Amino acid sequence: MNRDAAKRRLQTEPFDICIIGAGASGAGAALDATLRGYRVALIDRGDFSGETSSRSTKLIHGGVRYLEQAIKKLDLAQLKQVRHGLAERRTVIRNAPHLAHPLGLLTPVFSRFEGLYISFGLALYDFFARDSTFPKGRWLSRKEALSVMPTLTPRMHSAVQYYDGQLNDARYALALAQSAAEAGAAVANYMALTAFSHDANGRIERATLTDQLTDESLTIQATLFLNCTGPYADAVRLLANPALESRIRPSKGVHMVLPRSVLNSNSAMLIPKTPDGRVVFAIPFGDQVFVGTTDNDYRDLNAEPVLEPAEIDYLLETLAPYVAQVPKRTDVKAGFGGIRPLIVSSRADTKTLLRDHEVEHDERSGLLSLLGGKWTTYRLMAQDAIDQAGDQLGRPAPCTTDTHYLVGGENYRFDDWKQLHQQYNLPDDVCQHLMRTYGTRAVQVAALTRNDDTLRDRLLDQQPYIRAEVIYQVQHEMAMTLRDVLARRWRLELADWQLTAQAATAVADLLAVSLNWTSAQRDSHLADYLSLLTSFQKQAGMKTETRSFA
Repeated sequence: MNRDAAKRRLQTEPFDICIIGAGASGAGAALDATLRGYRVALIDRGDFSGETSSRSTKLIHGGVRYLEQAIKKLDLAQLKQVRHGLAERRTVIRNAPHLAHPLGLLTPVFSRFEGLYISFGLALYDFFARDSTFPKGRWLSRKEALSVMPTLTPRMHSAVQYYDGQLNDARYALALAQSAAEAGAAVANYMALTAFSHDANGRIERATLTDQLTDESLTIQATLFLNCTGPYADAVRLLANPALESRIRPSKGVHMVLPRSVLNSNSAMLIPKTPDGRVVFAIPFGDQVFVGTTDNDYRDLNAEPVLEPAEIDYLLETLAPYVAQVPKRTDVKAGFGGIRPLIVSSRADTKTLLRDHEVEHDERSGLLSLLGGKWTTYRLMAQDAIDQAGDQLGRPAPCTTDTHYLVGGENYRFDDWKQLHQQYNLPDDVCQHLMRTYGTRAVQVAALTRNDDTLRDRLLDQQPYIRAEVIYQVQHEMAMTLRDVLARRWRLELADWQLTAQAATAVADLLAVSLNWTSAQRDSHLADYLSLLTSFQKQAGMKTETRSFA
């Protein structure tokens, strides 16, 4: 991906579809539309997956909670949603095997009856999945459960094990955008939509964009505009047609990050019941454990959702009955929040709202909006949106994304890290990290070290990140800021704020060279980012270390 080239195309080419928002659904729609032969532009006011799509629980799932509600309430809509999610699990993993994989989950139970109840539910889950590529769930004795996850409380009766999937959400969305670009789409981040231009009949024919990095204004022409901005969809809808009613009810979900030793396992934990009816997951991700999520109304869409002290307390209290040694507040290493784009319903509680999706066509302006949904079903959401776009264009074409490998996924074999090691003499952990992060493109990252031996250097001791990655991320992944690198191309900001601060200076130096920043720009970017990390710590009620963050 080349941002300058994409920017020139945005100003000079007419497009069939301009997709606004480059999270999972927008990037997925861009790939789908491009593969169908449409001329496509994909823009985002920030980075790819810069909002909700990079702040998920990192699960690919049908939704155990939705299945339980569907059975209890005989709700066919929720059952349909579960079946859609389970059907898409395999596709998500197949198309990017370096970024997604099956994950075992344990549910500790405290009585035989509870074990029977959950085992029955998970047997139904496996039945609806009809997926032979995933192991089947089973009921484990206490001894078996402790062998899988030794930190579980000895007070449990037993545990039920089942399987879903896990993904690196930010990099998966990036791979979708990259794949769309390589298929022919014009793709650009930090390109904000600021206005629509309408024809005499009130239909959108152009849009005004503002380059967030240069403040330059430009105009893009497209036959159709597709709104894929998730929780921010209403702002785009009202910009197109102020007479529309709001459709999105934002809900905040946060995760706190604890050391991997809290679980000491490659499996995750599902906590099936909480006092307010949620479910909570504790999931290993790299060398940390993500615990979440909360579910509360969120109204201030101008403010980034962050981890707060009350949320830490809630998650620690929820985890406490299930582990032998309860973590303390001081064990929290980081946290992150996301906003779910729940579709407005008459129901008052966001925890009961369906996360299914809808494609809305505004007859007056012509705007298409893809509303609601969740990560697991991003491909189906995109398919539905582009089906309708094809009808509006009068040129319907079949969807082919179910068997389309994403960038880095085709011919991927994790064991090829050994060849990477032999060819470039990089450490084992670095080669394994490169394979999991870039897939078959890992060799392109490693190749950068041939002409500059300093690019093989680690940015942090005991961590696998090397300097060559930053260069590659600028040249091929459109990384433009410190946060693009540290929060999304790598997931360090989500995992450990202290380590992120320690790596920030070296990353700033590399970005300054690659992006031609002046020394003043480099210092400003670095100071702003370190200040942001400090603000996260303060808002979470954690102690800050000025030595690391200054």
